[in-house]
Amino acid sequence: MSTHPTLAPEALSALEKQSIELPSWAFGNSGTRFKVFATPGTPRDPFEKISDAAQVHRLTGLAPTVALHIPWDLCDFSALRRHAEDEGVRLGTINSNTFQDDDYKFGALTHEDAAVRRKAIDHHFACIDVMHETGSRDLKIWLAEGSNYPGQADMRGRQDRLHESLQEIYDRLGDEQRLVLEYKFFEPAFYHTDVPDWGTSYTQVTALGERAMVCLDTGHHAPGTNIEFIVMQLLRLGRLGSFDFNSRFYADDDLIVGAADPFQLFRIIFEVIRGGGLNNPDVAFMLDQCHNVENKILGQIRSVLNVQEMTARALLVDQEALRAAQVAGDPLAANAVFMDAFYTDVRPSLAEWRAARGLPADPMKAQIESGYQQRIENERVGGQQAGWGA
Repeated sequence: MSTHPTLAPEALSALEKQSIELPSWAFGNSGTRFKVFATPGTPRDPFEKISDAAQVHRLTGLAPTVALHIPWDLCDFSALRRHAEDEGVRLGTINSNTFQDDDYKFGALTHEDAAVRRKAIDHHFACIDVMHETGSRDLKIWLAEGSNYPGQADMRGRQDRLHESLQEIYDRLGDEQRLVLEYKFFEPAFYHTDVPDWGTSYTQVTALGERAMVCLDTGHHAPGTNIEFIVMQLLRLGRLGSFDFNSRFYADDDLIVGAADPFQLFRIIFEVIRGGGLNNPDVAFMLDQCHNVENKILGQIRSVLNVQEMTARALLVDQEALRAAQVAGDPLAANAVFMDAFYTDVRPSLAEWRAARGLPADPMKAQIESGYQQRIENERVGGQQAGWGA
């Protein structure tokens, strides 16, 4: 009898190649907009963040790269790169930050003042310099820019200035580097946001060139948005550069991916598979979460396992039966194919498969029993490194 009754060899082969990038800031102190909560064992510098991320990879085999945030992770990047390699991981996406400086109160890349725009552009030039040092491919840009009141801002003028700023940044990229533009429905601006949706991001990046892509954050949509439709469309257009996986209940909650709606995550992954995005080097999977009440390392382990589990379920969809039902115009049969795959519990098969690969069958339990958390709590006294600013 097969030890993996629900996962075919081709599915296991696809899972073998899966990788999910971890965000360095997920390991630092974080919290709500009202309070940043300090926790024992908090990394005191980027090197300790990398060590914690490497622990997630050792236990899951799913997280070989770590994204950095500038200026939160400023350090000797050559040394950090060597440290990451010694820990068995690599440095990945470089994220810029133009939302924590007083000069950016009314915008950064879109600001009316050319001097402020110059400052923001130069920050991105510095991020590109970091990319050269770390060997990173992607520069990810999220802009906390917009307005709170009708009439406050010239929305069209801001789009023009955004294009001009992005074009200058794009032209500075190396030949193998990409610009990935993230969008967000709202917050911190409440009347209009300069890059609020996939259409705006797509419009801006297509005007730049072939190495400009869209980043889709799963928590950055209006309630009821069909996110898998957006995934399909961006894959169809060849412009889906990366995911920021997280989960939301009301707004941009940055919760563990799949926590609010596992079925949505399943549907998203199905469209990734359908569109040729799974294990496609042009489509980067990454987490973007702030763990403000749960243990940081365990939260990241749970997140990557959730993505893996929903990927395994999505790989179980009988594509031939689904297509036959679609062509026949049988909605109930088509939906049943979907639901049969979604309701299949793949966890026992994945546990057996991990054990066969020399990984812990239960990574969460393995971390709890490893003593790693107790060790870093004893060693890291006085850690002040924050995940998203202190």
